[in-house]
Amino acid sequence: MKIKIIVIGKTHKKFLVEGENEYLNRIQHYIQVEKIEIPDLKKAKHLSESQIKDQEGQLILNKIDSSDWVVLLDEKGKQYGSVEFSKWNQERMNRGLKQITFVVGGPYGFSDEVYVRANEKISLSKMTFSHQMIRMFFIEQLYRAFTILKNEPYHHQ
Repeated sequence: MKIKIIVIGKTHKKFLVEGENEYLNRIQHYIQVEKIEIPDLKKAKHLSESQIKDQEGQLILNKIDSSDWVVLLDEKGKQYGSVEFSKWNQERMNRGLKQITFVVGGPYGFSDEVYVRANEKISLSKMTFSHQMIRMFFIEQLYRAFTILKNEPYHHQ
């Protein structure tokens, strides 16, 4: 199985970029992972929220393969604790899925077309975080999930 993470926009905060890279490198020890960064839209200031979501949605859908299991990181998604999320990952691997694609949307969320394409939605918290911060938080949770599955000492219960 392979994990693909699609994100909207570039993160300009050095500490977030370093955190993402640190955990992406750690995850490679367990599974193949690819992060695809879709550039911010040009002239977005002149677009409505709906137009931004639609244009970002098309760019996201262009990066998703027809066989991908698509999971949106969405505030209305199901919440998991870290151990539960590790079991969630194990269940998906046991199903023999070729690729799980996680998608972190832009500041306005996802278009209707992206919601239709998604297989699942996961929420990291009831709190609201910037989409740049969610990227690092989520990548760390992926790493944590694999250390839990391998009974490694990273996660303390």
